[in-house]
Amino acid sequence: MNDSVCVCVCVCGKICGVCSVERHVRRSLPRGLSTCSYPGKDREEPRGPGPFYYFGGTNGAEIVSSYCESRGWKRIHNKHREDFKLKWCETKSSANYCNFREGEQLVYQVPNNKVLTTKIGLLSSLREYERVSSKVNHGRGLRRLKMEEFIPTTFRMDVREERDAFFAQNNEGCMWICKPTGLNQGRGIFLLKSQEELTAFRLKLQHLEESQAHRRMRHCRPQARIVQQYIQSPLLLKGKKFDVRSFLLIACTAPYMVFFRHGYVRLTCDLYDPSSNNLSAHLTNQYMQKKNPLYSQLKEDTVWSMENFNTYVNDRFRVAKGLPRDWVLGRRMQQIMTQCFFAVKSKLDRRLGLFDLIGCDFMVDEGFKVWLLEMNCNPALHTNCKVLKEVIPSTVVETMDLTLEIFNKCRLRQRILPLSGQREFVLLYSGASPPGSEPTCNKRKTTKKTQKTEARRCKSGVEGKNASPASPAANVSGSGEGRGSSKSGLHRSTSTAASPLFQNSSSGQRPSHSHSSLQTVRSKTPGPRVHLKLTTCTLRHHPKAADDPKLLSLALETRPFPPRARPPVREDAREGGEEVGEEELREETESLVFVRKEEV
Repeated sequence: MNDSVCVCVCVCGKICGVCSVERHVRRSLPRGLSTCSYPGKDREEPRGPGPFYYFGGTNGAEIVSSYCESRGWKRIHNKHREDFKLKWCETKSSANYCNFREGEQLVYQVPNNKVLTTKIGLLSSLREYERVSSKVNHGRGLRRLKMEEFIPTTFRMDVREERDAFFAQNNEGCMWICKPTGLNQGRGIFLLKSQEELTAFRLKLQHLEESQAHRRMRHCRPQARIVQQYIQSPLLLKGKKFDVRSFLLIACTAPYMVFFRHGYVRLTCDLYDPSSNNLSAHLTNQYMQKKNPLYSQLKEDTVWSMENFNTYVNDRFRVAKGLPRDWVLGRRMQQIMTQCFFAVKSKLDRRLGLFDLIGCDFMVDEGFKVWLLEMNCNPALHTNCKVLKEVIPSTVVETMDLTLEIFNKCRLRQRILPLSGQREFVLLYSGASPPGSEPTCNKRKTTKKTQKTEARRCKSGVEGKNASPASPAANVSGSGEGRGSSKSGLHRSTSTAASPLFQNSSSGQRPSHSHSSLQTVRSKTPGPRVHLKLTTCTLRHHPKAADDPKLLSLALETRPFPPRARPPVREDAREGGEEVGEEELREETESLVFVRKEEV
């Protein structure tokens, strides 16, 4: 091959040549072949039966690798290999999920977790959940949390109505913090403290919108960001601002198994000064604190354990503020995180093998009110100080223990609870079956499609002709009752001689029918006995009804069924799942952690 077009072919899917004919070579290569390298290509890729795991990135790599290798797993470095048992990647890409085999492999991060882990996604999900759940009566003395109780006042800058409402209100004396929706580590965040800064920000947004519309000749939304009211009276620890990092673990999505774990406290290096223009005085994450020149000397003081935080609050504030003992370790954060999960429960991708560990950031004001700031995918798993060396490894190890145990139990169709790997994590929600019933991971899922199918069966003739065990008109009795009959299925009678309703009329004997009577269907082969209830729909559509005066009169006297109303289609339906219905929501809220009014 000529030197000007010489490239090195590898298996990772890209071209890394620097010659002048690179584009020509890229087009001439067969699909799937490429010329770039993947990390670790010089290492010999392990082969054999495995099991294998792939880790992409550096965040928590040492902890996850140690865990997997202690179980005899081998690490692979080619992310396009399909024979992995576990794939853990920092960033999401289509390559992580395109070869995913449900029920056989584990993949870290739920694909569409943005409905929970981006600022606009979380805000939209909570708003939609609150709008729908407000129509549900939760009973006297019990209620769900309202958004204003745990989320600071927030406006979306990518929605014109909210943007105009924000700038139209009186913002004098208020401080606001502006955050881009998809970034972390404090990137793109700035404060709005004066009317001049608000005016300049408004003009910037207008100019950006006009330039984008002019360039693309169509309406374009400005950059997706939110403006949130700044909590100007935070609780201080030794004069420093802080927030609390907790963890939400979705160990399984089919069925849902959701857990909570206390994490640690993050403090600023400097004393709190609300008038400071230095972001490191307002943002507590480690990425911002490392910019402080004294960080290397103060880094051990910037992270507290929850036990240390609890002791400090008990000693300094319990009596003065009238707090219960160990208020820090109470259930308020669990209540907030549970409600956030219910807001996205119907939207997340549900496949056996997907799991997620999410970092949740809370702030406490001087009135001891807990505020949720944000939820982050792929939380930092670094261990650069003493507290983090104690918290992070144990969190990751328990995450893997719970995820693997639930995954294996679902594959083997075993009862999920109790869990031997559960230690520090607290169970928030379980979709597993109660004791004595079939495991949830094997239960038939009722969808709108199956409901429509059942409705069509009613119109086809005899109701219950193809009846399933879940049908309310079919009661299973005899030896086939319970789980065994649901596995084997009911005998479906298709013979016209099997049912009294279809008996030959030449005998001169006609059965007496009533819309409330129960007729017994016996199959030719031994099996469970099924009782079918003849409804008005059955009588109206039965071909023999015209020959039977009793059936005919009953059908004529019956009022026609009203047409089934279809739910309205929402124009602003978002990607990621269907809107939560009132029926589903009423069932979900039974498991929600509620608080009594006097506790708030």
